[in-house]
Amino acid sequence: MALTKPRVIELLLITTIPAMLLAARGLPPLWLIACTLTGGTLAAGSANALNCYVDADIDSVMKRTGARPLAQNAIPPRNALIFGVVLGVVSFGFLWLTTNLISAVFAVATILFYIFVYTLVLKRRTSQNIIWGGMAGCMPVIIGWSSVTGTVAWPALVMFGVIFFWTPPHTWALAMKFKEDYARAGVPMLPVVATAQQVTRQIVIYSWITVVCTLLLAPVTSWIYVTVAAVSGVWFAVFAHRLHGVVRRGGSTNTMKFFHMSNLYLMFVFCGLAVDAVIGLPVLGRSF
Repeated sequence: MALTKPRVIELLLITTIPAMLLAARGLPPLWLIACTLTGGTLAAGSANALNCYVDADIDSVMKRTGARPLAQNAIPPRNALIFGVVLGVVSFGFLWLTTNLISAVFAVATILFYIFVYTLVLKRRTSQNIIWGGMAGCMPVIIGWSSVTGTVAWPALVMFGVIFFWTPPHTWALAMKFKEDYARAGVPMLPVVATAQQVTRQIVIYSWITVVCTLLLAPVTSWIYVTVAAVSGVWFAVFAHRLHGVVRRGGSTNTMKFFHMSNLYLMFVFCGLAVDAVIGLPVLGRSF
C-alpha cells in the first residue's frame, strides 16, 4: 500500500470524476465511474510503485521520502518491480474490459511516461522536470473523459491544461520547503538552482495562467462553474502574489501554506465543475 502512494492517488481521483460528469453533462452510469476509478487507481499505483523502485537511491537520502518501503529496505527491490509491473498490466486489462481500449491505452501511456520520461530522464537532469513531468498527473482527466465518450474533445484538453499549469507552482512550493533534501539527493528542482524570488515569480506566473485556463471551460459550463472558478482563482492568484511579496521583502515564508492551499484551490475548481455538470443548467456557450 505504501508503494502505491495512496495520498497522491486521492488527488488524481478528485479530477477524474468531474471530467466524467462534464463529458456526460450529467451523471454517467455509476458502474462506469467505479470501474474507471478502480482502473485509474491500479494504473497510478503501478506508476508510483515503479517510481519507488527507480528512485530508491535518492529516497533513502531525503528526509521527506526516507520512510518509503524501499528506502527502509522493508521489501526487496525485485518484489517492488514485479508488483508495479503486475499492477500496470492488470490496470490495462481491467480498463479495456470495463470501459474501452482508448482509456486503457492512455493509462499505460501515463505509466510509461511517468517512469521513462519523468523519473529516468527529466527528474535528475533539468530544473524543468516538474513542468513536463507533471503531464502524467494531467492524464486522469483524459482517461475519465474518454471512458465516457470513447474520444478526446477540447474540454478534456483544457482540463489537462489546468492541471498542467497548476502542477509547477504547487510542487515548487513543496520543493522550497525541502530544498536541502533535493540538493542532497542531486535533484535540480527549481528552488535548488534558482533564488527564492525567482521561484516565487514563476509561481505567480503559472498561477495566473492556471486561472485563465480554468475560465476557458466557460462555453461548456454554466454560471455556477464560472463563478466558482473566478472567485477561487482570484484567491489562488492573490495567495501567490502574497508569497512572492514576502520573499521580495526578505520575510519569513511558509511555503507549505501555499502548497496546501493550492490543493484546496484545485478541489474547488473541479468540485465546481462536477456540481455544474450534474445540475445541468444551460451552458454559457449557447448564448454566443
